[in-house]
Amino acid sequence: MLPSEWEKHEATWLVWPQNSKDWPGKFSAIKWVYVEIVKYLSESEIVRIIVDSENVEKQVKKTLSRSGIDLDNVEFLICRTNRSWIRDSGPFFVFDKEGRLGILDFSFNAWAKYSNWQYDNKVPLKVADFLGLKCESKKGLVLEGGGLDVNGKGTLITTEQCLLNKSTQVRNKDFEKKNYEELFIKYFGVTNVLWLKEGISGDDTNGHVDDLCRFVNPKTVVICEEKNKEDENYSVLRENRERLQSMKLEDGSNIEVVEIPMPSPRSFEGFRLPASYANFYISNELVLVPTFNDSNDYKAMGIVAELFPKRKVVGINCTDLIWGFGGIHCLTKEQPARSNT
Repeated sequence: MLPSEWEKHEATWLVWPQNSKDWPGKFSAIKWVYVEIVKYLSESEIVRIIVDSENVEKQVKKTLSRSGIDLDNVEFLICRTNRSWIRDSGPFFVFDKEGRLGILDFSFNAWAKYSNWQYDNKVPLKVADFLGLKCESKKGLVLEGGGLDVNGKGTLITTEQCLLNKSTQVRNKDFEKKNYEELFIKYFGVTNVLWLKEGISGDDTNGHVDDLCRFVNPKTVVICEEKNKEDENYSVLRENRERLQSMKLEDGSNIEVVEIPMPSPRSFEGFRLPASYANFYISNELVLVPTFNDSNDYKAMGIVAELFPKRKVVGINCTDLIWGFGGIHCLTKEQPARSNT
């Protein structure tokens, strides 16, 4: 069973940023975004950080200590990587029928877009070795964590654009809906798959659902809403909202749908960036919400706060981070508590 993100974590995994090409002209600022994320997460769970070398580990420890972070709750794994988006390159943590935690190791190919992914493709096995967990290889099947979301009760949500595209950023060229659904049933304990159509404009992954629509509890999703009819996201988001109206949960009940606004469009060198409040991360005691110095920041945080009354909502300024075509959820990966409680 693939657990929901709000279930108790043992740790959150990060990959310390090392590829300056992911943030052209902004790289020096990115580590401070990470520092802020580590600061908040380490208050309620272990933060495990992947670094390229012992030298980098020493530098990161120094940076975190200077920022007042208690390193007792921070651990390091030395492992070469290509990029920092561990949501997609990292392991899928799943529980077997006996409740034992293990890892599924799917192939990662940099969203079928970039040529340098070979180090990232080895990350799940390295993590499994570090934790002493059984790792079941599914190499040959491409799957990314940001491409799906679950409610932990049997329902999974994804997009046709990401998984079924046959011409652009193709993951598994021979797979149809039924093939993915069989995979989700077999390995994730899913009984119900919800297919939205497309992701938001500017998404470098070609349609990841974590920039678009997220479960916040077993019965409720938040979905992005664009009110500007001239915006290229308007019709896409409206169609996805309409699809949700006719969809059901695993028990046949209706889905509670809450709309969350989009920030104003962001761009880099003429390319739309995937700025989205839906790319939040749920930790044990917090919800980290991306902000963009936008008029909708407080509205979005207020909506999230109402949905998570027992968690503190913290805004993380992602104005620089989004230049790398990813957000908070993209760079985090939850490791469930091994007792699943």
